[in-house]
Amino acid sequence: MAKRESYNDLYLFMQVVREGSLTAAAQRLGLAQSGISRSVRELEERLGVQLLVRTTRKLSLTQAGEQLYGTLESGFDALDMGLATLAHYRQSPSGTVRINASQHAIDKVLLPKLAVFKQHYPDIRLELISESRFVDIIAERFDAGVRLGPEVGSGMIAVRITPDMEMAVVGTPEHFRRYGFPQTPADLVAHSCIAYQFGDGSLYAWELHQDDKKITHRPQGQWVFADSYMEAKAASLGLGLAYVPEELVSDDLERGNLIRVLQRYSLRLEGSFIYYPHRNVSPALRAVIDTLRV
Repeated sequence: MAKRESYNDLYLFMQVVREGSLTAAAQRLGLAQSGISRSVRELEERLGVQLLVRTTRKLSLTQAGEQLYGTLESGFDALDMGLATLAHYRQSPSGTVRINASQHAIDKVLLPKLAVFKQHYPDIRLELISESRFVDIIAERFDAGVRLGPEVGSGMIAVRITPDMEMAVVGTPEHFRRYGFPQTPADLVAHSCIAYQFGDGSLYAWELHQDDKKITHRPQGQWVFADSYMEAKAASLGLGLAYVPEELVSDDLERGNLIRVLQRYSLRLEGSFIYYPHRNVSPALRAVIDTLRV
């Protein structure tokens, strides 16, 4: 059994596994790589088993290392949760809340709504990490994620944080002078359309409504982006038509920089939801959820 003084070495070992290398763990913890390497070696000597297989390219776990890592992860997570619940005894919740969301959601929803934390919850640290791909929030150590629609993984709770959202097909006045205005979704084949790429490399097929049926248009064009903001920017530069959330381009539409077409065919999407694992919620995350809830 590990001696009590080795708990720090256990934590360092867990971080090395999580980060995938001694170098990455050292950078994250702000420690010297040599010190972490020595701690892991001493831990192996005390336990009498090899935990890591070191090669020039990567670190891999032995069977004993895998078993220890699983024990440590659940143990330290339980400890973190226990410490976080002590915030109930404070006047104000504290701790870190790490959220994965799109740039669009951060800009239009999270930042405006959570700005009150500066006054109301000064001890809560907010990490808003922008990625267009859907991530496994548990595996990548997020407390919560934000995505459109309530369809989330099993064991998750989803809470609506925005009303329904309307999509809009937009282009510049110059584009329409040159190529004409599409009257129906079928007319889109004559236009260069900007594509949105998901994290797995697939392209979003534009979803539209016609005669009470959902139809799709596969964008054909020169430009592909993994961010709705960049789609809207490209459209405003005259690079083609974009199909983006209307609120992203409302200012450009008002100024006349962009023109909206096919409005009667455009899709209305369920709004954004914050989702998180179905387990004890820290007071800090609870404050975030309650602030964002519609």
